[in-house]
Amino acid sequence: MEYLEITDERDRPLLVMPIAQARRQTLRHRVVLVMLHDAEGRVYLQKRAANKHRYPSRWDLSATGHVQAGESREDAALRELREELGIAAGRLVRRAEIPASEATGFAHITLFAAGPVGEAPRPNPDEVADGMFVDADELNALLEHFRDMLTPALIWATERGDVFRDMPELAHAREPEMPGLP
Repeated sequence: MEYLEITDERDRPLLVMPIAQARRQTLRHRVVLVMLHDAEGRVYLQKRAANKHRYPSRWDLSATGHVQAGESREDAALRELREELGIAAGRLVRRAEIPASEATGFAHITLFAAGPVGEAPRPNPDEVADGMFVDADELNALLEHFRDMLTPALIWATERGDVFRDMPELAHAREPEMPGLP
């Protein structure tokens, strides 16, 4: 069973609760969104599995998920990349932080960029139905013609300009993968 921290409006922890129980209530909690880029600067989009609680079968950012109780946002982002895509990203860069509100589903959101990666993602079929790397033109076409097939998070990050923002922090970040990770 997975647990998360319920927070106040300033993102201070109040209590720990099972994720399933927290979903049934409108309580503030923490979520990470990760944009995984390849060496060509493209971003990986995942098609969420049909069994997902929110936005089933829609195209989303590379990896997303709850920050578990006692876990840092960075550790949660790295865990989600491993669990959903089988990727051991060596480096993350924070792109944005959004306070919890009704518009965010009461989630304090942290957006990360990761990469560039040389390995192909290996999507977990329990989490991800499909996936693909896309460039800016392809993502803009999806936004224009298939908006209803995209998650609000993907639309938000694209319209903010975060998805393809220059990433000098990651340009030389080809660190070796951590040993022991899948």
